Amino acid sequence: MGKTFHSTLATIFIIALLNTLQAQELKGFIFDTNNSPIPEVSVFVNGKKTVETNNEGLFTLSEVFKLPLKITLQHPDFYNVTVQMTKNNEAFQLSPLSKSEKLDEVIISSTYQKESKVLISTKKISAEKFEEYSPRDLVSAINETPGVYIQSGAINTNRIVIRGVGSRTLYGTNKIRAYFNGIPITNGGGETAIDAIDPENIQTMEIVKGPKATQYGTNLGGTLLINSKQAAVGNSYFATNLSVGSFGLIKNTVAAATATDRFSLNLNYDHLQTDGFRENSDYDRKTLFLTSSYKLNPKNELGLLINYVDYLAQIPSSIGRTAFEEDPSQAAFTWKAAQGFEDNKQTLLGVSNTHRFSENFSNTSSVFYTYLDHYEPRPFNILDEFTNGYGARTVFAKDFSFLKNKANLSFGGEFYKDEYNWKTIENLYEENNGNGSLEGQLLSDNIEKRDNLNVFATVTLPFTQKFKGQFGLNFNQTTYDFTDDFNVGASNKSAERNFEPILAPNVNLLYQFTENSSVYFNFSRGFNYPSIEETLTPDGVINPNLGPEKGFNYELGSELFLFKRKLHFQVNAYLLDIDDLLVAERIGDDQYIGRNAGKTQHKGIELNISYNQSVGRFLYISPYLNAEITDHTFIDFVDGDSDFSGNQLTGVPDKKVNGGINLSFKNFSLSSNFLHIGEIPLNDANALYSEKYTVFNTKASYKNQLSKVLSFEINAGINNFTDEKYASSVLINATGFGGSEPRYYYPGMPRNWYSGFKLKYQL
Repeated sequence: MGKTFHSTLATIFIIALLNTLQAQELKGFIFDTNNSPIPEVSVFVNGKKTVETNNEGLFTLSEVFKLPLKITLQHPDFYNVTVQMTKNNEAFQLSPLSKSEKLDEVIISSTYQKESKVLISTKKISAEKFEEYSPRDLVSAINETPGVYIQSGAINTNRIVIRGVGSRTLYGTNKIRAYFNGIPITNGGGETAIDAIDPENIQTMEIVKGPKATQYGTNLGGTLLINSKQAAVGNSYFATNLSVGSFGLIKNTVAAATATDRFSLNLNYDHLQTDGFRENSDYDRKTLFLTSSYKLNPKNELGLLINYVDYLAQIPSSIGRTAFEEDPSQAAFTWKAAQGFEDNKQTLLGVSNTHRFSENFSNTSSVFYTYLDHYEPRPFNILDEFTNGYGARTVFAKDFSFLKNKANLSFGGEFYKDEYNWKTIENLYEENNGNGSLEGQLLSDNIEKRDNLNVFATVTLPFTQKFKGQFGLNFNQTTYDFTDDFNVGASNKSAERNFEPILAPNVNLLYQFTENSSVYFNFSRGFNYPSIEETLTPDGVINPNLGPEKGFNYELGSELFLFKRKLHFQVNAYLLDIDDLLVAERIGDDQYIGRNAGKTQHKGIELNISYNQSVGRFLYISPYLNAEITDHTFIDFVDGDSDFSGNQLTGVPDKKVNGGINLSFKNFSLSSNFLHIGEIPLNDANALYSEKYTVFNTKASYKNQLSKVLSFEINAGINNFTDEKYASSVLINATGFGGSEPRYYYPGMPRNWYSGFKLKYQL
């Protein structure tokens, strides 16, 4: 590793030296009186905001501005300064405001629409992190987060597991809640599909692990808050990106954006297609995305969000151990014969209004509509469904004085209702002369109406300058209405299910020893409702005895900055007790019955370490390491004659470690990283485990400013460059039918490459 590191470093220096005669971007560094970098400093040129500093306190300007250049630096916690930028003056120091001069942040409800504002530390993934991976890869950047593991069978097949919650969901994700620009993208059945979001359009993704974010529901797994890119005030641009790669990868994005003090608009079109490395795995997705905001007056601002996704994805499905070891590129036999696929058309529409009653009291309210048209031919039947969903959300935020310090109260509610229409049709693919799926007789026709109401309130109280508390309460009411439009008379299965209301408290405590060290604690209650499918018995009758999972979360953590804040260290320990665990027991091909099987205990330790170091004026080195060690067990789990109590929770690795290093020299950057996943129990008896694996990736890029208005970037990367054979997702408790081998494994991609070109025109 030492030789590789030094060779890579030497290569960067040589490449950089060969390009010193070319036009270079102007870089500056802003730091405080402790020589620590200051992020989010606004840099103004000629009275116009041009750029902000990143987490390392760095900013970049085009050389066409010509030196010497007068710039103004602004940050709410520091004195504003106007300085002269010259060739020999690229580092600037800001002085902090005194406590009497420093204004506490005014938390308005529009901020609550984009951030959780959880008092204790959460994980925020920036656009820069997503850019370290392939532009088609949304999963890898998220998998760097300790406590979060996304199993990805394909672009359209992802299961998000947070601290073990969601590991027993057989397909998809249904134990978390997700929002896009403040609009929920989790449907009425609790399912979340993140593959509808283009990673190149994400500015930030905040991950709240566990039921801490009271104003966003209290799912046991947690919450994802995704926000899109937009132009800075005073900027307008047109950009296009083109990427190509292994297995027929082609991805093209065209974006246009503009922003003024009163109006902003962001329009993005993306097309992604790939042949996949497995049989029957073609993927073709088109996305149209638009956001806009308009300030009617100083007190009112309107917002608009439209996201339309149209994709066709073939399904190779999971395969057995023999097929996985001999040829992981093959599809499951029946899925290949049926030429299984899914055809999706999704629409998300949201309209919001922010009203500021005063400087410290505001409200943001939104209404939203979702539509999904889904058609999926499968070997056992053909699923034809569509869902109409709509709802409203309102959040009030009020700042007030508490013990002579600034406190905050937020409260509001969210109502979501959707109508899920689905039917299954006989699949006659075996009689279709090798041409794939063919519709036969209607097998079922159903309508599900799902209502979900959340009412919430959170208060943040600073007891002293160093000690703060945050106290929240969430009220939830969920109802299901199932209509059977296929069977008549005594065979009709129509029924209603009204769950008992649930109250979920949340307590966050933070003690700030110094500006560089803190300790925090969380206690919270969460729950997950079963979907209607899980509440149905094998005969299609709703089981009135099946209830939600409920659990209590305890977390203790600390955050520390050392060496003038260059070294960041964070450690968490958590304990999550879940009662009435929902188990989907497989009783046939795509037939499951849900039941509350027992109790699990989730324990783990999570660690984050990162370091930022500048070497000279142009070289920056940022290594990082993330790790988790878990002990998730069944405390009480009896399945028929089998007692699995004391066994490891199925579908969760015992450890996950990832890390990497980012190098930057002038216009060049290089990122290399790895992901290690430990063994995963594949069945409740813990008789079979998946193999542990480690995957390495790397990406290099070069950026340059061709003129005052035109810039470009070229990049290239290799994923899994050691060509590791591994399972990127597993299907737990798989059962073989008709003498066939159980299909546990979704093979991960072998070594693959990609390369891209970006062009941006600044208007």
